[in-house]
Amino acid sequence: MEKIIFYILSATILSLSLMSVLSRKLLRSAVYLFGVLTAIAGFYFLIGYHFLGAVQLTVYAGGIVVLIIFSILLTHEIDHQMPTPDWSRVAVAGALCVAGAVMFVQLLQGSLFSRVEAPEQSDLNTVGNTLLNPGGGGYLLPFEVVSILLLAVMIGAIVIAKQRHSVDNSSPEKQAP
Repeated sequence: MEKIIFYILSATILSLSLMSVLSRKLLRSAVYLFGVLTAIAGFYFLIGYHFLGAVQLTVYAGGIVVLIIFSILLTHEIDHQMPTPDWSRVAVAGALCVAGAVMFVQLLQGSLFSRVEAPEQSDLNTVGNTLLNPGGGGYLLPFEVVSILLLAVMIGAIVIAKQRHSVDNSSPEKQAP
């Protein structure tokens, strides 16, 4: 049963990822991205990492996609349809994707993976200290990178909204007589 769920989640992630990249509607692309991030949380739940699955749902699927959707709604580009890309750009992007996939497979084949046993007793303090440990095995740096990413997204959304608002107010047909 786990293999079937794994293949369903994998097919869902692949199809929604392609739909997110290939969609020409901005809001649909964000919704497909939400589906991808939710299905990735399904992987965590499948292997028994319920805490990481919950973090995936709240931080990534919830937070980043909500920021994307708000930035789309703030810029009034909800019905915006992106132009069809040139074939040269599609070819370059495809070649880069294939090169990245080849490098990824070579990296996986050259790595030795070993199983790490979890500590016998883990309470909330142990999990918190492990997550925020700046040394080996800690996740302090990824948390800081995500916080900077969220800050950059919020600043970008405000700048885009301000630029669009100032352009709309400066047009001659919108000024009062």
